[in-house]
Amino acid sequence: MPPAPPPDPVHHPHFARFYARASTAAETRMGMGVLRRELLHGVSGRVIEIGAGNGLNFAHYPRAVSEVVAVEPERTLRRLAAAAALRAEVPVDLVPGLAEALPVKSEAFDAAVASLVLCTVRNLPRALAELHRVLRPGAELRFLEHGLAPGPGMAAVQRTLDRTVWPRLFGGCHTARDPLASIEAAGFRIVSHRSFRLPERGPALPTSYCVIGTARRSPD
Repeated sequence: MPPAPPPDPVHHPHFARFYARASTAAETRMGMGVLRRELLHGVSGRVIEIGAGNGLNFAHYPRAVSEVVAVEPERTLRRLAAAAALRAEVPVDLVPGLAEALPVKSEAFDAAVASLVLCTVRNLPRALAELHRVLRPGAELRFLEHGLAPGPGMAAVQRTLDRTVWPRLFGGCHTARDPLASIEAAGFRIVSHRSFRLPERGPALPTSYCVIGTARRSPD
């Protein structure tokens, strides 16, 4: 009998199915499709996307992109992303792997994309260091993330949730990380960013405080 394959480093099948349904609904109900187009506008060349999820970004890549290497560690989401890759207008190479140990060469990409993933990686500084490694000097990191609330009340709630139930319920997600500060600490220069709340109206959620923007890899 052949040996059993090694277990996936990330395995959240129940959350993956929930995320696939919720993220697809959010494309129109919460305007995520418009945000994805904003995120990827003007991207060109060879691109690496970490935490590709179920592949909802693939449809929004401009035709100036020559290839997308999409890294997704969760098997259920990777299977859904494979179907999305077949419908994309740009070549998508979907590979398993962790953001903290990208299976690609250094300085091999013209742009990187992090979309609703920096909240879930186990080692955020290491994941951003890997993005810095694989990007060419001066290349762009495009990011769309949620993070720490600006007010102390919700920020305290977020930190409590992160220490208790939230990561276990939501596939390792952390609500109180600061994506802008973390990106800068990894050696990127923030070129532009816009903060916003999602949803815009109604009660705020722990994941409502979002930022979209562009950073540039520091030249060597």
